[in-house]
Amino acid sequence: MIRISSQQIFSGGISRLQDLNSSLNQTQEQISTGKRVNKPSDDPVAAARILKLDQELSRIETYQRNAGLAENRLQQEESTLAGSVDIIQRVRELTVQAGNGSLSANDRKSISSEMKERLGQLAEIANTRDASGEYIFSGFQGTTAAFAKDASGSWVYQGDEGQRVLEIDDGVTVPISDHGKGIYSSIPAAVAGEIDPDQTPPATGRIDGVRVIDNGELASVAPDDITLTVDTAAGEITAVNRRTGVALPESPISFTSGEPFEIAGIQATISDEADGDQFVIRAGEKQSVFATIENLIDGLDNIDKGSPAGQAAYEDLIASSLQNLDNAQESIVQKQTELGGRMNAVESTQSFLEDSSVYSEEIRSELQDVDYAEAISNLSFQSFVLQAAQQSFAQVSRLSLFDRL
Repeated sequence: MIRISSQQIFSGGISRLQDLNSSLNQTQEQISTGKRVNKPSDDPVAAARILKLDQELSRIETYQRNAGLAENRLQQEESTLAGSVDIIQRVRELTVQAGNGSLSANDRKSISSEMKERLGQLAEIANTRDASGEYIFSGFQGTTAAFAKDASGSWVYQGDEGQRVLEIDDGVTVPISDHGKGIYSSIPAAVAGEIDPDQTPPATGRIDGVRVIDNGELASVAPDDITLTVDTAAGEITAVNRRTGVALPESPISFTSGEPFEIAGIQATISDEADGDQFVIRAGEKQSVFATIENLIDGLDNIDKGSPAGQAAYEDLIASSLQNLDNAQESIVQKQTELGGRMNAVESTQSFLEDSSVYSEEIRSELQDVDYAEAISNLSFQSFVLQAAQQSFAQVSRLSLFDRL
């Protein structure tokens, strides 16, 4: 015979009531929070998976913020470059107008005045800031204006050549900035001719009408410059690579003063020369778009077209400026194309991150969210069982041997 004491009856009953009450409280908590797993002990396996999913969603959210920032920065840069192209196009239109031979000095002054305004607008655009107040074209020197005037009043680049990148997914980075030197300053300049600055005394003649007629031939020399030496007695010009000092294959060439000649795919004219005069054809120079416009303004204001030399210099200025402006536009358009590729990459990554987020949230919901219909049914059943247990315990707790006497 097994003897059961009153203490065992009470202890067992209370323990059972506590278990039932705990289950009921757990179900009530699930209904109130909407979560099936509120603490690891509710479902250890599911809790571990939910923790990993929470970490994954946090990672995705961070990358989504980065992708959004990258998109905003790239859109701002693209808009800024579009504004630059518009200004350069307007300057080009003014340059074409300035090339009209019937313009008076006052007409040229008027064109020069508008160019000065456009130059200021271009500098303002190149010094665009982002939402945090940093200059977007200064490289890593975000607190320094990209372009500023030097002591001579010319616009010069002040930043560095750094490029900022942002990680938008595991192992996926995208550049979110470009330095202004590569966009506005390091632009291939039109081929130009000048008196050799190293010759002493300097040449007395002039070189003008310099233009490219065969890019293929020019590519065999560029970006090296060409030094030309006039031999009036022989009626020849000797041409050497200025960097290497080696004569060009076609050198020497026949020469007639004031008549065009061709060398390395370039056509030019030398006039008023003296024997031994030296000239340089610049074939690989870089020039900023600001310098191009500044040179235009200076020429419009100061070149006297009253002499043949002045007229030739003015015509050369217009021709080279048009080429330089076209090169500047091409430089910016190439950068816009590059930005388009980056923006497409950001957009693709954003779509992938969004899909990953939705998928992870669905799995987490399946593991964590409560089934209300099931939970409410369980709550009703657990309430009924608890109530029955309480009534049963109340009846058992009143039993005594004295009731049988």
